[in-house]
Amino acid sequence: MSEIVEIIDTLEGKLKKLLAKIDYLEQNSLELNQELKKATTIIQNQSNEIDTLKKNCETLKIANSLLGSDENKRDTKLKINSLIREIDYCIAQLSD
Repeated sequence: MSEIVEIIDTLEGKLKKLLAKIDYLEQNSLELNQELKKATTIIQNQSNEIDTLKKNCETLKIANSLLGSDENKRDTKLKINSLIREIDYCIAQLSD
């Protein structure tokens, strides 16, 4: 009979340890999920900032070319031609 009591006590101890470990792991999982959400938000913000900076850089290149720089003249001409085509397309759409 005492062997059964010892086995039950051992099982209870192991069960308590398992429950404590489950609680710890659940808490750890919640913390990691929060960190992941924060990191995802930071990455998204940085990605948006990078896109904005790329657009600003392109705009500055075009402005620099328009002011007389020879470095990006080809790109500026291509951009102007692209804008003209877009304007022509819009006019054609309005005419229909």
